[in-house]
Amino acid sequence: MCGIVACVGREDSLEIILDGLKKLEYRGYDSAGVAIFSDDKVKVVKTRGKIANLRKKVAEQPLSGNCGIGHTRWATHGSPSTLNAHPHQYEQVTIVHNGIIENYAKIKANLEEQGNKFVSETDSEILAHLVQANLLQGKTPVQSLQNSLALLEGTWAVALLIEEQPHKIWCALNQSPLVLGKGRNGTYASSDLTAVLPYTREMIFPEDGDICELSSDSIKIIDKDGNQAERAPQIIDWNPVVAEKAGFKHFMLKEIHEQPRSVTDTFRGKIDRENFTVKLPELDLDFSSIGNIYLVACGTSYYAALIGKFLIERLARIPVYTDIGSEFRYRQPLIKQGDLLVSISQSGETADTLAAVKEAQKRGAKAVSISNVLNSQIPRISQFQLYTHAGPEIGVASTKAFTAQITALLLFALKLAQNRGTLQRKFREELIQEILALPSLMHQVVSHASHLNVIARRYGNARDFLYIGRGINYPIALEGALKMKEISYIHAEGYPAGEMKHGPIALIEDGLPTVVIATKNDLYEKIVSNLVEVKSRGGQIIAIASQGDDQIGEIANDLFLLPPTHYLLEPLLTVLPMQLLAYYMAVHKGTDVDQPRNLAKSVTVE
Repeated sequence: MCGIVACVGREDSLEIILDGLKKLEYRGYDSAGVAIFSDDKVKVVKTRGKIANLRKKVAEQPLSGNCGIGHTRWATHGSPSTLNAHPHQYEQVTIVHNGIIENYAKIKANLEEQGNKFVSETDSEILAHLVQANLLQGKTPVQSLQNSLALLEGTWAVALLIEEQPHKIWCALNQSPLVLGKGRNGTYASSDLTAVLPYTREMIFPEDGDICELSSDSIKIIDKDGNQAERAPQIIDWNPVVAEKAGFKHFMLKEIHEQPRSVTDTFRGKIDRENFTVKLPELDLDFSSIGNIYLVACGTSYYAALIGKFLIERLARIPVYTDIGSEFRYRQPLIKQGDLLVSISQSGETADTLAAVKEAQKRGAKAVSISNVLNSQIPRISQFQLYTHAGPEIGVASTKAFTAQITALLLFALKLAQNRGTLQRKFREELIQEILALPSLMHQVVSHASHLNVIARRYGNARDFLYIGRGINYPIALEGALKMKEISYIHAEGYPAGEMKHGPIALIEDGLPTVVIATKNDLYEKIVSNLVEVKSRGGQIIAIASQGDDQIGEIANDLFLLPPTHYLLEPLLTVLPMQLLAYYMAVHKGTDVDQPRNLAKSVTVE
């Protein structure tokens, strides 16, 4: 889950690469490096730590040239260090790699027996040795790369330079993200659109097995069968400014405040406001013949899946199973022909979710992908694609992508219900009216963020948090706890409130902050009884409650009030104070909010 940037053109490439790597730093920030053709030699500068460290190093060892590659690393094989940082060089060949080579130890041992010397602990370095060996046998760069990759098992996106072939870059991919761009001043390759959007909107999405040759004015692609391939370019309409902080202290805070827009953008054009129906022409499914539905995801996206289960079963009356991506294929799932797997992944490249899609298709099921990244891996292999429109999400801890996923699942559930006739028209009209009002309500909530800042200061020394919720809001309790863990490093646990007596109540002691979602719905009285249990044992209660509730204030120590909405839509409001509380706790503790330790944005390895 590292980040690659490469460019060749008519401009100096160093600043383009450094700027692109900064945009990809969410993918990994243990170490970084660049390699530039300078005076007909490939010169490498790399360092441990973030891109800021690399900039300092480059200032001490100036580089200049119009062809280069760069890399920011999340460590897998080998500790974070300058030696293990990419790019890796061996004689003529310089490479950067994203992914994992599973059989590298065996290949490395064979190469060492032949006298090859390695300087890093990484799996990636073997590729430079393999390509060099092929070049010495008189193979072309494309042949050398094809022959070398044929020996590998695992996943990769690679970019490489060959010293005797200046002004060209070669790239390849297998189950790891890579996008190519062609602009007026050159050609580009990157792990993510955001790194090259300032230079071109014309993007090409190569396929697994492709070998790509980039020169200053052309992109040539050879497919896995050795034939020249045409991959139609697509015009991307994202605004690069969206990926900037726009005056906010952190990307995460900016992205929390962007959620009213991203939810609007996700349902825009999909709701017929005159007939109060949902239009999803991209899902050309026979909805009446669907057997079971499986929702598969990881991390925050899995909590969106839990909410999706509530929505689909309540609205469309179809059985829904939720699975964590890393567990799905190892339990020999009973998914079969006629069933539908819905994968949820912000990046569209999550390795475990990708593997689950393949397993389901192997067993005869069809796949729908919910993703935020156009033409990423999971949408490409799925029969149907439902895109969210959150725009680039830079903060490692997901916020706006999560609410966009819930919105997409809500639309999907309503479309199923429409086609299956499981909703009365009046109920559907009322619910759609409430959906259209949601962005305004979300804006009201985030505009009161400062109140969460005050609450966070009050609990700044807490070492543990408990989160509880009921019904469709219990996944939000799980998500709230995850956010607190991810960015503040405070231990937090989330539970369905009904489980309190089955263990978690043992954790309650004087001063323990308990965050509870206590909105006015059918389960309100039950959640209040849970609060009383916490209060009687000395717990401090932070309640997320409904405006106009004159009862909850007598029990809670702190309150954050939400405007009313339909019960099924509450998660899109209740999650906002959870995100803001975690954010302000992290700020007060002084942690790196946008790039929390040990985490990366896109988990592309198991």
